[in-house]
Order: sequence, then structure tokens, then C-alpha cells
Amino acid sequence: MLPIPRILVSLTKASSNMAKAPQNIHSKEVIEKIKASRAVRETVDQLGKSVIQGDTNALARAITLIESSHEGDSKQAEELLRMVLPFSGKSVRVGISGVPGAGKSTFIEAFGMHLIRQGKKVAVLAVDPSSEAGKGSILGDKTRMNSLASSELAFIRPSPSSGALGGVARKTREAIFLCEAAGFEYILVETVGVGQSETAVHSMVDFFLLIAIAGAGDELQGIKRGIMEMADLVVVNKSDGDNLPRAKAARQDIQRALHFFPELPSGWIPEAVLASSLESSGMEEIQDVISRFTQHVQTNGYFAEHRKEQSRWWLKETIQHLLNELFFNQEEVKDKLVLTEQQVISQQVSVTEAARQLIQLFRTK
Repeated sequence: MLPIPRILVSLTKASSNMAKAPQNIHSKEVIEKIKASRAVRETVDQLGKSVIQGDTNALARAITLIESSHEGDSKQAEELLRMVLPFSGKSVRVGISGVPGAGKSTFIEAFGMHLIRQGKKVAVLAVDPSSEAGKGSILGDKTRMNSLASSELAFIRPSPSSGALGGVARKTREAIFLCEAAGFEYILVETVGVGQSETAVHSMVDFFLLIAIAGAGDELQGIKRGIMEMADLVVVNKSDGDNLPRAKAARQDIQRALHFFPELPSGWIPEAVLASSLESSGMEEIQDVISRFTQHVQTNGYFAEHRKEQSRWWLKETIQHLLNELFFNQEEVKDKLVLTEQQVISQQVSVTEAARQLIQLFRTK
């Protein structure tokens, strides 16, 4: 049996003494000791083992750790990832994007519940737009997936984008590894929405699903061609009721458009299908498409090669991010930057020359 920590013994004695003395005499001391006891954190080893055992509460704490910007948490996060990496890589990673209003969250709940009814474990990493003032989530996707959130086979983690480009949070890739280590078979990554920089999710998933809707004038609703060219499947959502005829017409238009795009590196021919999140229709067909795609890319070797290429890409992205942090946090650079900005504003020096001067200062320190 582990020895009882002294802090707990002290708290017990303090509680006993409080019964014998006026409460205001010891209240401050007790409060401080309670705060100290709460500050005692589980070790990274304990946290990693709990994640690997499928503890979703531990998984949530682990993702919080890797998302932390606190300097003291970075080494623990690296240690945790090193521990869980051998247990990752066994899921099907599905990226889900689409224009605002296409019903991404309701679709994810309907599709997630379809998978759960088959006994599959589903993790949802939902990336919300961030407030420019507080950098916190604006939407809170978890509140819109009530049925999925209440299932023991599901895990939902909303994270603010915090200004990160690419439609995903900065630590989404690491969160995927943690979810896989916890035994989740499907990882659904929902992006903020279609835009010029919404392609980063493609560099961390196996299958890219694009959600569209019909009856909004332009059947592609302003979806960027770059997004369409990467899609493995386009789902025309809200295909129900009076909207069904328009949805069918939109599916045909999209299917024809897909044939004009360059062939995908995977050799897969993209498809377009109808679905209704309200009626939970089309979910079986979507799962079938994902299964056929997975079998196709595993057979021709693209699956493994694509994941290797993703690792190379994210290594370079991480290096750039870390260099950016080192550069702007260096004291000499911070001191010089204020003066250099003024020189650029007053046109005493060009932007390129100013940047080179700052980089040279950074390299010599």
C-alpha cells in the first residue's frame, strides 16, 4: 500500500481542529492546503496508461495537456506522445468539411450513431471558429451532438482553432494519435468550414469527405475548386422532403463535375451520394464508400505511402512553427523589432531588408 501523503494527513488534522476552534482561525490555512493538494498532478506515465486502457476522461486530460501553451507542459506532452505512438495508427481517419450551413455537425452525429449501432468506437475532433478577442470556441459543437455525446462508444472533443489556418486546431494531429491509442476505430475530424486555407485537414486524414447542399442557387455554394479536387466523396446533405428533387439534380451535377478534375494520386474515382441527417438516410452507403476506398488504397500501397508523406509534411510544419516561436520570443529580436517596424512604416528600409536584418540578428544570438 502506498504511504499516505503528508498533505492529506495535515488536511485531516486541520479538519479535526476546525471542529474544536472558531472557523475563521484556520480557514485560510486549510484553503491553502486544499489548493496545494489539488495541484498534485498525475504523472505522465499514469496518464498514458489510462489513455491506452480507453479511459475517456484521461483522454480529455491528455488532449488538454498537448494543447497547453504553458512552457512547462511541452516536455510532458512530448513524453506522453512518445508513450502512446506505438498504439496509434489503427483507425480510419475521416476529414469532414463543407460550407457553413451544410449541416456538418448534424451529419457527424447521424453518421457517428450509425457506426456506433454497429459496435464501432467513434471519436470526433470538432474544430470551432475562435473569438478574435478571447481565442475561445464560438460554437461549441458538443452541444449540438447530444445523442452522440451520451454514448459510451463515442468521444467528442471541441477545440478552438485559435487563429490556426487550415480549418483545424494546431494540435489536431496529436489528438488523433491519442484517440487511436485509446482504441477508437473511426476518427472524424470536422473543420471550421470551406475557405482558402481549409486544406490542412487533408494532410492528416485518410479519407476526405465534403458536404454540400442543394437549393442555394449555385449548386456548389462557392466551394473552392481546390477543395473539390481533393474530395474522395461529396455528400449532398439535407436530401429529404421537398428538397429531395433538387438534391438529386445537384448530385448529378457534382458527379459530372468530379470527372473533369485531375485524377487523384490514390487512383480512386470520387463519388457523390445523397444523405439526410434528419432521416439518417444514406449513412450505410457512405460507410460502404469509405470501406471500398480503404480497401482500394491499402491494396495499391497508397494508404501507407500517404501516411508517410503526411508525417514528412507535418514535420516541416512543426519546424516552421517552432522556429517562429523561437524567433519572436528571443529578447534581442523583440527589442529590435519595435525599431525595425517603425523604420519600415516610415519607408527608411524595405520589408525584405528589415526581415533579413532581424533574421541575421536571430542567427548570431
